[in-house]
Amino acid sequence: MLAILSLVFAIVFAPAGIVLGHLAKRQIRRTGEDGDQLATWGLVLSYAFTAIGVLVCCGWLALVVVAGVGSSTGTGY
Repeated sequence: MLAILSLVFAIVFAPAGIVLGHLAKRQIRRTGEDGDQLATWGLVLSYAFTAIGVLVCCGWLALVVVAGVGSSTGTGY
């Protein structure tokens, strides 16, 4: 069940998918249940979407900083 939730949350909210994926992997190792591939895919997608999100945020922040450097602040020049 945690493996499926990890895969779903990879798309909805990736950090939660990471946590659920690791919990699922630990549960699968402990109990021998099925779902190892689902948990792995949940982890892969969650980490990928988290990395993309961080890159987008950093790119946006860099764009704001660069755009703010040459802007006029209304000092009368």
